[in-house]
Amino acid sequence: MNLAVFGAGYVGLVTSTSLAEIGHQVICIDKDQAKVETMKEGIAPIYEPGLSDLMKKNMDLGRLTFTTDYVEGLNDADIVYIAVGTPENEDGSANLIYVEEVATTIGQTAKKDTIVVTKSTVPVGTNNRLQKIIDLNKLYHIKIEVVSNPEFLKEGSAIYDSFHGDRIVIGANCEKAANVIEEINRPFGIPIYKTDLRSAEMIKYASNAFLATKISFINEIANICERVGADIEQVALGMGLDKRIGPEFLKAGIGYGGSCFPKDTKALIQIAGNVQYDFELLKGVVNVNKKQQKKLLDKVYERIDSVKGKKIAVLGLAFKPNTDDMREAPSVYIVNELVKLGASVFAYDPIAVENAKNHLDPSVVYVESIESAIKVAEAVLILTEWQEIKNMDLTIFNTMKYPLVIDGRNCFSVNEMEALNYEYYSIGRKTLKPILQPMFESW
Repeated sequence: MNLAVFGAGYVGLVTSTSLAEIGHQVICIDKDQAKVETMKEGIAPIYEPGLSDLMKKNMDLGRLTFTTDYVEGLNDADIVYIAVGTPENEDGSANLIYVEEVATTIGQTAKKDTIVVTKSTVPVGTNNRLQKIIDLNKLYHIKIEVVSNPEFLKEGSAIYDSFHGDRIVIGANCEKAANVIEEINRPFGIPIYKTDLRSAEMIKYASNAFLATKISFINEIANICERVGADIEQVALGMGLDKRIGPEFLKAGIGYGGSCFPKDTKALIQIAGNVQYDFELLKGVVNVNKKQQKKLLDKVYERIDSVKGKKIAVLGLAFKPNTDDMREAPSVYIVNELVKLGASVFAYDPIAVENAKNHLDPSVVYVESIESAIKVAEAVLILTEWQEIKNMDLTIFNTMKYPLVIDGRNCFSVNEMEALNYEYYSIGRKTLKPILQPMFESW
């Protein structure tokens, strides 16, 4: 079918490319001229493993094109996807200005019966609202139906998730429209679940909130483990063997970040508040996550009375591996706080440096390798569990005057670090403190 996708961000670009891959004719519309020109060259403006190759393949086959001209984009479209951003308002609610702008444009431009599919994460009731906006702006006597089709992609594995997801959710008040969207998605070979508009909207928020809850829960358990002498990795493994719990999202660390969990948890709290319901559990999840980022700094301050003038290496800046996304990354708070207190920060990330420069203090020094960061450091902080970091030769810490490693992602084995006689702090596990500890102030 002929499909148009509004938005070329993480969701829009992956959606466009994936739909082209299963055989549809897709035109992706974005008002950023520079971004569109970049994509026309076959270059993805975001880092996502496998995305650029799949883009080029489908562009060469003539199934994927890009434009800034929405009239051109909508001219032949049978189905129109909305995949623009819904940034967070100051009160935590979702900002729907871009979604509503697209709905207005569709109403004013569409000349034939069309199905509008909302991929953007929107509060419950938004799709009904979009239906009204479209109907009010229609210039022709045509039928336009709105369908909710939320995405469940993980940054860093979005292409894989597109073809190996657990389910595709389709919410609609029109059975015929739902059936059409079901047929469009059938080639993915993923189970399809059809429901009503509002339930589909809630499924997206409820799913992300539940996963965020698992992360905050295991981090609270990790904090208790440190006090009672248990090992969080052993505890999480034992918990995850229970099929009712499962092993996913039980990795202790310095909290979740990115564009989804922080925004969606706060938005769901706001949605609940709008109907006079106090979502106490989810408020706790958000508060725990904020505290967990500070926990790593507490470990730093516990070991170093003053970081002023100290050289600190930071390994990993992106909020998670395999992405360059810095939105809500723990590194933003941690690095900027260290700089504020007078530390000199030497940072390494294999992908996210350019984006990091827009979020971190200008004084941060970016280095080109793990070795370059470590050899100048008096302490090393690990903030992102990149495979390159997890697989590094641990003897490299011997290039430091005194190996002091504070690991926010539990990248290394406690036994290995102990065998190497390093001072090592991690999350929810035994702390290693060799007998001879130099006084930082005397260096």
